[in-house]
Amino acid sequence: MPYLLLSLIFSTSFVVGLSGALAPGPLLALTISEAAKRGFWTGPLLVLGHGLAEVGLVMVLALGWGWWLKKGAIATIIGMAGGLFLIIMGLSLVKGGLKGMKWEGERLGWVRGAPILGGALVSVANPYWWLWWATVGLSYVIWSLGIGLLGLSVFFIAHILSDLSWYSVVAFGIASGRGIIKEKIYKWLVPFCGLFLILLGGYFILSAIKGLW
Repeated sequence: MPYLLLSLIFSTSFVVGLSGALAPGPLLALTISEAAKRGFWTGPLLVLGHGLAEVGLVMVLALGWGWWLKKGAIATIIGMAGGLFLIIMGLSLVKGGLKGMKWEGERLGWVRGAPILGGALVSVANPYWWLWWATVGLSYVIWSLGIGLLGLSVFFIAHILSDLSWYSVVAFGIASGRGIIKEKIYKWLVPFCGLFLILLGGYFILSAIKGLW
């Protein structure tokens, strides 16, 4: 059993997922808005809806198109595209963090009383979400499928745990009225994740070029 590879998939997937969650977007804004009104559990429920949308997409990619994704040339192109997108995303996080990227976000309270549905809808309505899964997510699906369903499960569990961890902290901080997420911490955490994405993106591109994908 390739335990080392599974550990690598889990750890990198968690950090990549956390980096995406840190970037201000509709789901973060909705979590802040709803947690302020309805309490902590709104955060995990929104992530549940977000995760349900993603697990459906992963199943389509892995099971419906699995044979197509394993073709060498296509896997190489996807790996290079995923690596490039990670680098671009990383540069954006570094730049935004150093300039003082804010995490507050606007209020999006249009799914009151239905956080699970809201988490799913706000995800699929976000063009960035589709772009991420068409590049980075697809790259991870190919990578993890190299060791079968277990590898794919490890990738997805780590990815969802990163979302759950961050949005739960945000929801708790907002619902309790405490300044748990200090702006100074956020300012340094964001560019750190950005640097990690740049390095991982370079690894994805080199692996795709060398045919290791």
